[in-house]
Formats: sequence, C-alpha cells, structure tokens
Amino acid sequence: MAVDPEIISDLTRGCVEVLPEGALEKKLDEAAESGRRLRVKLGVDPTAPDIHLGHTVVLTKLRQFQDAGHRAVLIIGDYTARIGDPSGVSKTRPQLSAEAIEKNAVTYQEQAWKVLDQDPDKLEVRRNSEWLEPLRLPDIFKLMSTTTVARILERDDFEKRFHNNQAISMLETLYPLLQGYDSVAIDADIELGGTDQKFNMLMGRSVQEHYGKPPQMVLTNEILPGTDGVERMSKSVGNYIGVTEPPEEIFGKVMSIPDDAMILYYQLLTSRTSGEITAMKESLADGTLHPRDAKAALARELTARFHDEAAAAAAEKHFNEVFRDKKLSADEAAVTCMLEAGDNEDGRVYLPKLLQRWFGLSRSEARRRIQQGGVSVADEQVTTEMIPFDGLEGSTIKAGKSSKFQGLIQGG
Repeated sequence: MAVDPEIISDLTRGCVEVLPEGALEKKLDEAAESGRRLRVKLGVDPTAPDIHLGHTVVLTKLRQFQDAGHRAVLIIGDYTARIGDPSGVSKTRPQLSAEAIEKNAVTYQEQAWKVLDQDPDKLEVRRNSEWLEPLRLPDIFKLMSTTTVARILERDDFEKRFHNNQAISMLETLYPLLQGYDSVAIDADIELGGTDQKFNMLMGRSVQEHYGKPPQMVLTNEILPGTDGVERMSKSVGNYIGVTEPPEEIFGKVMSIPDDAMILYYQLLTSRTSGEITAMKESLADGTLHPRDAKAALARELTARFHDEAAAAAAEKHFNEVFRDKKLSADEAAVTCMLEAGDNEDGRVYLPKLLQRWFGLSRSEARRRIQQGGVSVADEQVTTEMIPFDGLEGSTIKAGKSSKFQGLIQGG
C-alpha cells in the first residue's frame, strides 16, 4: 500500500537531504503494509540548560513523525555529553561534570515536552548511559573495528583541524561510533539531525550493518536563521528566541523577523501542511494576506506552544498596544529599560537585541543607528554592537531624538 505523497511531502519539508534516495518512501510503504510503526531517533546531548527555536527544528520534525503515526525515540545523551560532540567546532570541547550534565538533561527534557507528544505510546525517552556505560573493553574494541582512521578523518571538522595541526583527541574520534551504537541499541529506522550531523548519522548506518541490524535512513534538516533573517540562530550572535523567555519576548521577537524569513519559520517550526504553506505563499503574493497578519499568527502559535493560549493572547494585546495601536504613551513604553539575566553574555551585551526589546527597533535599524553614531549610553556615543555589561544599570540610553527612544536602564 503506497503512502500518500502529501505525507511524504510534509515529512520531508525543510529537509536538506533524505538519504539514501528513495529510502523514506520504501520504509513508509513497508511499515504501512506490515502495520509496524517506524522508530524515529533524535539524539541530543544536554550540554546547555536552555534551548532556543533553532534547537526545536528537529524536535518539530520528530513531532511530525509522531503525528504520522510513528514512534519517536528521544535519546538524552547523558553519556556522550561527557565527551562533547565535536561537530562543527575547531578545538576539543571542555568536559562537563556529571552534575552539570544531569541538571541540563532535566531542563532540556522539560523544554522538549513543549514540542513533542508525550503520549507513552508515541514517545520513548532513553538515556544512552543505559547501554554505553556497561560496555567493557572488548565491546569497545569491537565497536572501534567497525571503521578506520581514514574514514573518521573524512569529517570536515576533523580534516580541517588535522591540516591546521590542531589537536584531535582520541576520545573525540570515538564520538561518531558511540552515536552510531545508540542506533544499534534502540533499533532506529530513521535518524533526524541538523546538516552538521550528517557524518555521524551515516556512521550510524555503518555501525548498524556491522552489528547485523538493518541500516537506518537519515534526514538532515535546514538550519533556522535568527531574528535577523541571515545568520544561524545563536545566543552568541544575539539573534535567538529562547523557549523559556516571557510570552511578550517570544511574541515580539517573532514579529521582528524579516518578512522574507517568515515562510521558512512556518516550514521548520509549525505543523502546517505543505498545502497550507503553499496557499499562504499565494495569498501573500496576491495581497489577500498581509505579512503582518501572517507573522502575528506565527507569533501566537509559537508563544502558545511554549506558554499557553491565554499567555499568547495577552502577549499579542501588549504588542499591539505598544507598537501598533500606540495606546501607551512614549514615556510609559520607554522610560524603564529592564536588563535580564540572559542579556549578559560573558560580560558583554548585544546592544541591537536590547534596542529591539526596549524600543521596538528592528535589528537592522538598531545596527544602522549604532553605525551612524545615533546611540549613546550614559551620554557617551556607542560605536560597537557588543558593549560591556558592567555599569549599564542606572545609565541612560538614547537611540534617537524622540523620547520614545530614550530610557533608564534598570535590573541586572
């Protein structure tokens, strides 16, 4: 029994590669004929306590497989986090303590629940210490024999570090094999991940075959741009939307994304079908749907997901009063500029993010004002986007001549 092409389209929406070619259709057809649900794997290492919308892209894809009737297997990499995934980094990662990993694992799982269907019949949550910790030295020898040094060095990041004479620890080279062994342990049919995980997920296919298991297929997902619509969403860049942020923050930040990034957000972060998104694009093109209204619907959906419907409605009301209906006076909207704990990034703050939150400026407009010398803190002109955090509390800030762009910085 052939699977509806619309289902295939929805499950592959936002994917960069589906490997091997044609494997997804085959697996779905076989599952439909046998009545067996596919086991769809996503592994995450709890190396940080909080996640942002960029992290939820693969969680959203996993939810789509749940909604299509398959079983999600979320692996919390409490064991592999001791090594640290070397994907995309230029030096060996510092090792985390067991206490930090456990604390992060708890908060990460709580935040993942906001995206996934928690029905035990649809979701299986495992920690890979369950099968990796008991491995003895002969087991490690067997695992290491499944590949070669040459194959490991094919990874882009390892290859670059090798040619640049940068250190690559033997522990790091073991990481892709351990991730592959996860697929063996849980009998994965499909593994999801970002494009930076492609090597590790393909390694999983090889490891499964060496252990006599059917090889999984691999789906790599697009990377979500940040609120600037250009760079990858990242806390270090300051263009992120955290899932634990207040409702007003989430709603306002989503409303700040460029119009041309909105459809990609719909594709990667919502459960809208391909047909629904195509219809939306057509309505935007012919003018029957205003970009602001489409963006507000997106902001409501995402705010409700990480809080609730009431919080989303209140956040939208607040946004409209301040930025659209302008029912609040300029002084009420701008006189108090509150600092938050997440603003402090290693002793510095990303000023465009603050100007966006406090005064409703877009990131690009905030950067333009800084470049043109139109922003001052404590009556001193600001010339860089990253400024010291210390000393901000109690200072005045100006981002324009109007009183609505002037305020007093508090908190911190």
